Amino acid sequence: MENKNVEEIWGEIEAKLLEKSTPYEKVNAVFQFELTDAEDGIYQLELSDGSAAVYYDANKKADCTLKMKEKYFRKFLQGDLNSTAAFMSGKLKVNGNIGLALKLESMLTQYDFAK
Repeated sequence: MENKNVEEIWGEIEAKLLEKSTPYEKVNAVFQFELTDAEDGIYQLELSDGSAAVYYDANKKADCTLKMKEKYFRKFLQGDLNSTAAFMSGKLKVNGNIGLALKLESMLTQYDFAK
């Protein structure tokens, strides 16, 4: 994952989520990620009725917005950054439904984004 740009990472996220929908099959939400130090750093992940879609903009109303630097986003995906600790230390800001942010973290740990 270190050698991939952010758009390639999002493509991988979408592919892995589409391969296995069990972790999020009952989640209906739009997550917005704002990578504060990346150009065009706004992405959305929509989970709806067992399907997943990634958007490279902010066209949908987000239920939960996560703001962080790109390096923390990569660590978050790899399971190397605990969202609660990141939130408490200011590395992660959450707007909207905080419960969804915690649910997202537990869902993403069921996928391998380490590569």
